[in-house]
Amino acid sequence: MTVHLTERQAPAATAPVVRPRGPQAATRPPRVRRFALELARFSVVGGSGVAVNVLFFNLALHGLNWAPMVATVLASCVAMGTNYLGFRFFAYRDRASRTRGQIALFFAFSGLGVVMESALFYLGYHAFGMSGSLGSNIAKVLSIVLASAFRFVAYRTWVFQHAKNGR
Repeated sequence: MTVHLTERQAPAATAPVVRPRGPQAATRPPRVRRFALELARFSVVGGSGVAVNVLFFNLALHGLNWAPMVATVLASCVAMGTNYLGFRFFAYRDRASRTRGQIALFFAFSGLGVVMESALFYLGYHAFGMSGSLGSNIAKVLSIVLASAFRFVAYRTWVFQHAKNGR
């Protein structure tokens, strides 16, 4: 048996050094970064959905001379279908796996979003006289943007939830 007469403290364990990326990354907590990434992915999918929505709307309203409300509702429904794939496989791919309940919730909340979007479009188109080519597009985009705030909260809260044992 060896006895040491001098006392030395064991070296303290140090936490690994994590280098933040970018000048502001050090001030952002991980939760904020995850939320910002989620919002960015939602915006990418949503932006492509807006493009599909507006293109189909213009084709239907100005190209095929459909009624404004028919054009806006159908354009929103077409975009809803393409958005599901983007949200499931890109924006919320880290969330719980696809289930029938998730699909039903997605289309239920998307349907509510279409109703909100259509009501807002109707208000802009008929009540505020945004019926010309430019005005109808402004009314359409504004209605999409306002309904998207509702969709973002609904999708992240109820549709694409984290797994029960996840984050």
